[in-house]
Amino acid sequence: MHCQFCHHDQTKVIDSRLIDDGMTIRRRRECLACGKRFTTLERSQLIVVKRDGVVEDFSRDKVIRGVRRACQGRDVPEASLKLLAQQVEETLRSKGTPRVNSNDIGLAILEPLRDLDEVGYLRFASVYKSFSSAQDFENEILSLRNGDA
Repeated sequence: MHCQFCHHDQTKVIDSRLIDDGMTIRRRRECLACGKRFTTLERSQLIVVKRDGVVEDFSRDKVIRGVRRACQGRDVPEASLKLLAQQVEETLRSKGTPRVNSNDIGLAILEPLRDLDEVGYLRFASVYKSFSSAQDFENEILSLRNGDA
């Protein structure tokens, strides 16, 4: 790690702490040349490969926006949306790979969304699963009632 003050390439770690629910490591460092201290944040990358091959960083905010849109007009607290996005990220990270397909994100959203709000789930599923008829909704509602979804 280069010192941000003198650009020397030798620093030592003085203190490390987990932050952001254990997803980020905060390190306090000291430059061995000039003695100045600074903080770095380390976060493991989670890369999303979209259907068209475009690659981008995973974004909890995008998950929240998509679920918020599905739950529009419903009484779903913002804190619940943030928790759902965190659960989705943890599910994806538990796969042990730094790259996930956008399809995997949709799958990871479905289960916690079903538990959060069934109407929001049906709206999200209708887009994600490309419903094309009322029969698709009926089948999904039947699987919801049977606990299969």
